[in-house]
Amino acid sequence: MSGRFWTGSLLAGAACLLVAACAGPAALGIDDVTAAAAAAPTDVSDAAASQVAITAMNFLDRPYHAGGQSLETGFDCSGFTRHVFSEALGIDLPRSAQAQAQAPSLRPVARDALQAGDLVFFNTQRRAHSHVGIYLGNGRFIHAPRTGAQIRTESMATAYWARRYDGARRPVALVATANP
Repeated sequence: MSGRFWTGSLLAGAACLLVAACAGPAALGIDDVTAAAAAAPTDVSDAAASQVAITAMNFLDRPYHAGGQSLETGFDCSGFTRHVFSEALGIDLPRSAQAQAQAPSLRPVARDALQAGDLVFFNTQRRAHSHVGIYLGNGRFIHAPRTGAQIRTESMATAYWARRYDGARRPVALVATANP
């Protein structure tokens, strides 16, 4: 990826370095997103994907708070995804993980077609779509995990998350911003 999205922004550069340190230089999957966006109109634009990923990374190490959906209260999983999409792209997601998974403004995405900025869902409470995070690329996602923990990135390949993966959704508004 060219440096056009990172130049001029110290925060963006720091987020990129942090992701690279955690998961390698392709952590955001931007090269994949760019190539796919050129091939098909249903793919996410690299600019929108970058904005979502960078915004999400700004919240690393913020505390989890059940029912939280703001900087003041902290975040639960769906409060976090809702806040990130609102701040990054002006997209108003539903409040709960379950409602986000069923929202008509979100389209299902196959696991092998995941791109940065997609919402990833997990069954963590013996019910479908009980947890949500934001896919960053390279098999990693960012989320607000549970009481006593902080917002962090994790690999979807770990046994815990791999067993509980429930699907992914892409906001229609992200698709609408994709390159033709």
